[in-house]
Amino acid sequence: MRAAVTDLLAPVNRGAAAAAGVARTLPGARGVALTFDDGPHPEGTPAMLELLARHGARATFFVVGEQVRRRPALLARVADEGHLVALHCDRHRLQLRLAPEVVSEDLRRGAAAIEDAIGARAQWHRAPYGIYSPAGLRAVREAGLAPLLWSRWGKDWRRLTTPARIVARATRALLPGDVILLHDADFYSARGSHRRTAAALEIMLMELAGRKLATVLPAEKVASAHTG
Repeated sequence: MRAAVTDLLAPVNRGAAAAAGVARTLPGARGVALTFDDGPHPEGTPAMLELLARHGARATFFVVGEQVRRRPALLARVADEGHLVALHCDRHRLQLRLAPEVVSEDLRRGAAAIEDAIGARAQWHRAPYGIYSPAGLRAVREAGLAPLLWSRWGKDWRRLTTPARIVARATRALLPGDVILLHDADFYSARGSHRRTAAALEIMLMELAGRKLATVLPAEKVASAHTG
């Protein structure tokens, strides 16, 4: 299965993402978007929620269907506390290795898990590893989902990183409209990585406050676009 070069480069190349029609930022937003992939996690997700609540911040959680089915009440807590729930996948697999019908079924199952847990449909999607196959991107859009990647990342999944490195990477040259990628789970990354992310998040939220950068949700930008 061959993928378009633009789809492969989209996570790290602004021009490739634009060519594929995949957003990496929220143009016109007055703050930055904090996003977390791979949960919900029994330890990582509550830790992030507590920090976000303490600082009055909001975030988008791109969740995995197989994890949602294991702990639907935790996902309901995410939504109840004012955060946005979005779809990552049902099983964390690279789209390039999946047949088109398998990707479509993965989207269906993941979306159903979210709707069963919180009673609402997800509107946003991010592919595992940030890589869309051409068929996968078509399936996402046919499912009524909007793809969103990121413009800043902490690379917090790495085994040998530190909270300070995560913060430095994620906030370097940060501007309003940037989308920051973090992870609230270690299911698909280095064991215990969510603990370093939590430590980094505490520092990051203080730094954002010092820069007077609010945290925003993608849905807010969609709403403002419709209201002009």
